[in-house]
Amino acid sequence: MAVTDIVTALEVHDVRFPTSERLDGSDAMHPDPDYSAAYLVLHTESGPRGHGLCFTIGRGNEVMAAAIRSLAPYVVGRRVPATAADLAALHHDLVHDSQLRWLGPEKGVMQMAAGAVINAGWDLAAGRAGLPVWEFLARMTPEELVSLVDFRYLTDALTPDEALALLRAAEPGRAARTARLRAEGYPAYTTSPGWLGYDDGTLVRLARQAVADGFGQIKLKVGADLADDTRRMRLARDAVGPGVRIAVDANQRWDVAEAVRWMTALAPYAPHWIEEPTSPDDVLGHAAVRSGQPVKVATGEHIANRVVFKQLLQSGAVDFVQIDAARVAGVNENLAILLLAAKYGVPVCPHAGGVGLCELVQHLAMFDYVAVSGSREDRVIEYVDHLHEHFTDPVVVERGRYRAPAAPGFSARMKPGSVAAHRFPDGPVWRARRPHPHPPSPPHQGEQEVPV
Repeated sequence: MAVTDIVTALEVHDVRFPTSERLDGSDAMHPDPDYSAAYLVLHTESGPRGHGLCFTIGRGNEVMAAAIRSLAPYVVGRRVPATAADLAALHHDLVHDSQLRWLGPEKGVMQMAAGAVINAGWDLAAGRAGLPVWEFLARMTPEELVSLVDFRYLTDALTPDEALALLRAAEPGRAARTARLRAEGYPAYTTSPGWLGYDDGTLVRLARQAVADGFGQIKLKVGADLADDTRRMRLARDAVGPGVRIAVDANQRWDVAEAVRWMTALAPYAPHWIEEPTSPDDVLGHAAVRSGQPVKVATGEHIANRVVFKQLLQSGAVDFVQIDAARVAGVNENLAILLLAAKYGVPVCPHAGGVGLCELVQHLAMFDYVAVSGSREDRVIEYVDHLHEHFTDPVVVERGRYRAPAAPGFSARMKPGSVAAHRFPDGPVWRARRPHPHPPSPPHQGEQEVPV
């Protein structure tokens, strides 16, 4: 690839999968998700492409796709990113446009769209280097890594010098941890047994299967009905035994007092954490839930930016930080969050599932282990066994562990046939699901048809 290679086009697709038909992904707040992706491809003059995506659950995916398209002027004609300096500049230009940031600032649809384009830039850069993103990051110097982070609004909690010290302290063990990661993989847990729409038999069968497959932790969705949750928690605990962790996830369903009451009732079944017990924006609410009942608190998949993560950590409101690869502004902002979590000594257990989220976030967790926290203790990556077959480099999970990706890039490239089949609303998967209109009835005798 020529050094002067440039981005020539940004292509966006609205890709949706009809997962609501089997209630895959269902929870107390989102009972009928159609897992979807606003999927983008950066084309280059010399041929290599960069791939990125935003995950949604159906309606509104077209809004996300439009937001990504609106960012084309920032990347088309731009030099293909290759270095930390290039990737820092790409992040800055997309996040700090003086007019677009008004739509957030630094939150919501535009921030997610910027993150998708930034992640596609990382896919291009790592692919150009012939490395998976986790290793591409882990080979950067501490100085290069610090240069990627926007420290505005963070320095009361984490300064560049503190971040540099954390990274330098982890640097001597990088090679040994890389070798261990390749040999042993990274611990995973599975949510596949626990969707709220599944019946009891399916829950028990899949929970037992998860243990047989080597998972040491599963997760159940909760929050719609306490009696149902108590029954399901009892069934799950009986199915997996006392030695397997069971996390629970309310998906933002409760007020603070309700969360405390609900989790006090479920506590006898030893839930490992309660995830998203209340609004993701409610820092003090999370702190109150954490102090008001005995179960540890996890959150992060819907947190808009590094600033809210900072406040959660400063206030002691979380026991587990759950980054999401496609919610904030890409790799750069997730790096800031990883550094904040390391400063406060809080384990990072990424959110995954969805469309492509497992593929993406594995890279960030593995990089964190190699070059930031240096630890896998109390750390697991979520795994959901849905839709991986649509990616050219899908995740590989064996005996409850993610295998380290070896293919260059960010594992984000979807198969062209999958994109074509599931493009909304005109792909064949969706055409087949349209209601078939009945032919118009002929007018009665003496009536005339009126044009509409």
